[in-house]
Amino acid sequence: MVTGHRLAFTVVSRAVPRRRATRASRGGRPEPLPVPAFVEDAEFESSVVEPPPARDAAVERPVIQPPAAQTPPTGTPPSRTLPTETLPTETLPTETLPTEEETVREEVVPVPTGAEVRVHVTEEHETRPAWWNLSAWAAVVAVGVACLVAALVPVGPGWLDGVGAVAVVSAYSWALAARTGGRPVVFGALALVIGVAVLVLDEGYLRTGAAVMTCVVSAVLAVMVTVPGEQFVRVARECVLAVLVAAVGALATVGFAPVISLMRFEYVTLAISLVGVLVLVYRLGAGWHGLGRRGVAGVLIGGAILAVLLLYAELMRRYGPPGLVDSLLDGVRWSRENLGAFPRPIEAVLGVPALAWGIHMRARRRQGWWLCAFGVAGTTAVANSLVNPAISLRECGLSVGYGLVVGLLLGYAVIRAEVALTGGTRAGQGGRRADAPAPAVRPEPPRAAALL
Repeated sequence: MVTGHRLAFTVVSRAVPRRRATRASRGGRPEPLPVPAFVEDAEFESSVVEPPPARDAAVERPVIQPPAAQTPPTGTPPSRTLPTETLPTETLPTETLPTEEETVREEVVPVPTGAEVRVHVTEEHETRPAWWNLSAWAAVVAVGVACLVAALVPVGPGWLDGVGAVAVVSAYSWALAARTGGRPVVFGALALVIGVAVLVLDEGYLRTGAAVMTCVVSAVLAVMVTVPGEQFVRVARECVLAVLVAAVGALATVGFAPVISLMRFEYVTLAISLVGVLVLVYRLGAGWHGLGRRGVAGVLIGGAILAVLLLYAELMRRYGPPGLVDSLLDGVRWSRENLGAFPRPIEAVLGVPALAWGIHMRARRRQGWWLCAFGVAGTTAVANSLVNPAISLRECGLSVGYGLVVGLLLGYAVIRAEVALTGGTRAGQGGRRADAPAPAVRPEPPRAAALL
């Protein structure tokens, strides 16, 4: 005789436990145990735990009688009992409803911020051009400067200034495109074609446009070619390099012999240079959200100083009282007679201090690029300094040098003030010096590699 087990399955919806729990919580009754989706009746009935009986109540225990042994009839051979086959039961996972006491806690892992990172200029970089590219570029710039200097002396034929200007603007366009992650061959060749066309056609408006292009490219490249400096000595070195790059651009600017109005030329070149460098800095500084509090403060201060210098000077020149204007001009005349020149105000007050502060801040934060953007005001003033025919070459050089010295002094004072306010220690323990190395490292490509 073969005996077996009959298994009954009950299909229960997954939404049933939630509805039962909701009704129980509303009625004040204890919540029943969750019912699994697919269970065997026998296993589910055995898993239900009944509440314990009361102490005074009589507990009725069922008496289980052993099954009576069946006696086979006489003359009938005993039946062979086959082993019963037990089907494996599969235990399904049950849903556990979250309770009100359970809370989800997320662990926040701190990560280094941009303020904790300092620039480390590596010696080797994968985007650095080959040595022969740098050598060829330096040779082209040297040939262009030699032609421009020979034309200023003057020595040699009269076309040397045009050839030198085309060589310099082509090399500068190539370098600016390579530094900003563009196509240096395309832009260098385009600048060369434009320069040659200007020399061949020999029109006044074309020469003026080429001079504006040369001045803008030189001013922007002078800012982009700088690298961060942790100590003030390195900051001063980068500022001197930026002024030298812009000074070579000034030679190339006058090499095209533009026909200009002086004030209009200065305003146009400053506006185009500022817009161009802000477009590049927007990408280098991670957009507007990368400004931070220091970046916003620097942009506001730089914009205010630029507006005051330009608007105040223009208003004073046109509508100022004669006595005040004469007193200011007397100071300029005294400086030119006794010192040989008067420093350019926009370079000394805004351009060089902003560039120095930005170079120092870039050693720890990328917001320094926004401050370096206002350094283009100083490099533009240097790049268009030779277009004024009323100023000699010697006076122009002294004016740029005085502006650089005054700007570095102001920049050092600003850096010391910024370090004392944000990076110093308590009184009595001494603050961090402006030439002390920063504690963190923020990688940035070297000078000859692409920034983007």
